[in-house]
Amino acid sequence: MSFSATDCLDGLATKVNAVNNTTRKRVLFVAEAVTLAHITRPLVLAQSLDPQYFDIHFACAPGKDFLFSGTTFTRWPIQSIPEERFLRALAKGTPIYDLRTLEDYVENDLQILDQVKPDLVVGDFRLSLAVSAPLRKTTYVALVNAHWSPFSTEKRFPVPEIRLTRMLGVHLASALFHRVQPLVFAYHAEPMNRLRERHSLAALGNLLNVYTYADYTLYADVPSLVKTVDLPPNHRYIGPIFWSPSIDVPSWWNTLEDSKPIIYTTLGSSGQVQVLPAVIAALKELPVTVMLATAGRYSIRDFPANFWVADYLPGEKVVQRASLVVCSGGSATAYQALREGIPILGIPSNMDQLLTMSAIARAGAGILLRAGRMTRERFRRAVSKILGDESYRAAARHVAHEIAKLDAPSNFRSFIGEVL
Repeated sequence: MSFSATDCLDGLATKVNAVNNTTRKRVLFVAEAVTLAHITRPLVLAQSLDPQYFDIHFACAPGKDFLFSGTTFTRWPIQSIPEERFLRALAKGTPIYDLRTLEDYVENDLQILDQVKPDLVVGDFRLSLAVSAPLRKTTYVALVNAHWSPFSTEKRFPVPEIRLTRMLGVHLASALFHRVQPLVFAYHAEPMNRLRERHSLAALGNLLNVYTYADYTLYADVPSLVKTVDLPPNHRYIGPIFWSPSIDVPSWWNTLEDSKPIIYTTLGSSGQVQVLPAVIAALKELPVTVMLATAGRYSIRDFPANFWVADYLPGEKVVQRASLVVCSGGSATAYQALREGIPILGIPSNMDQLLTMSAIARAGAGILLRAGRMTRERFRRAVSKILGDESYRAAARHVAHEIAKLDAPSNFRSFIGEVL
C-alpha cells in the first residue's frame, strides 16, 4: 500500500523518540472517522488522562480539526473510508469493509504501532486492530455499544432500512430477517475472519464477535438500559461518553420564546436527512419553538418562523432548554438528552440507531419512528403524544438517575490504572 502520510509519520516518530519519557505510560487512541461519535468518544477519554502520567497519542483520518482545538497530545494521520461510503453500505445492508480495505488498514495500523510503540491501544470501530494489535503483541481495548455484545440480552435484531424493508414492508422483512439473521451476521463477519486467518490468527465468529473483539471491551452504555448477561471479566460498562462542540451559543440564543415547548432537532452525521422536509412541515404547524442543528447536511432558503437554525449547536446547553429531542436515535445525542431527563423522538434507519432507540422506547423514555415509515402526520402525532404525556419525561428522568451513577472518564481512568 502507498500511503501519502508516510513522510509525516516519519517526522512525528522522530519527534516522539526525542521527547520520550519512560516514566509515563504511552496510550494510543485510534478512531475510525466514519461518524462523529467514533471520533469524539475516544477523544473525550484521551482528554481525561493526565499528561503528567500518560504520553497520549491520537490517530484519526485527516479533517475535522475543530474537534482537536486545545488538545496537546500527538496526532497521527491514518486512512479511513469516506463517510459517504460508510453510509451507502449501511443503506444497502452490505458489509462496510471488504478484505482489501481491511488489509490496507492493518498495514496502516502497523506503521503507527511500530512508531508509537504504545503500552495500550484504544480503538473505536477500528476493526483492523483485531489483527494489527495481536501482531504487535499490544494490549488492545475496544470501545463499543453494549447492544453489539455477544452477551447482549437482545437476540432478535431489528431489520434496518434497506431495500428488503422497502420491498416487503417492516413486518414481512423483519420475519424474514430474523430467520436468516445468523447467516447475515456470518456474511458481514467474513472479511475480518478471512483477514485473521491470513495472518495466522483464529477466526472470530459472527458480526458481534468482530465488533467487540479485544483484550478488553468497554461498553459506553447504561447497564440497566442496554442489558447483557454473564459478562466475562474483560468486558465492562464504563457509562455513556458525553461530548459537545466547544462553540458559542448562536446570536439568537437569548431571543428564543420559552413560553412554548422547545424541540431540539438534529440528525447528526449519520441520520437520514431525507426525512427533514416532513419534520419541518409537521413542526411548523405546532405551537413549539424548534432549534435545528443541520451538521452542514441540509439547507433550504427559508425556514418557518418558529425555527432557529445553525450548522452546529452546543448540544449540552441546548438539551437543558428542550422539552423534547428529535434525533436519529444514535447513542451520542440520545444519551445527551437522557442525562437531562429529556424524552426522545428517534427516527432511526441503520441497525445501530434502531438498537439504541429500541432500548429507549422499551424504557418508556421516547418513541421510535422508523425513517422508512416517516410521514408528516405520524411525526406530528408522535410529537404531540410525548409532549402531552408526562410518563415519557418521568421515564427519561429515571434513566437520568442511572446515568448520574456513571462517570465514563473516571471509570476509564480506573480501568487504565488497573491494566497498566
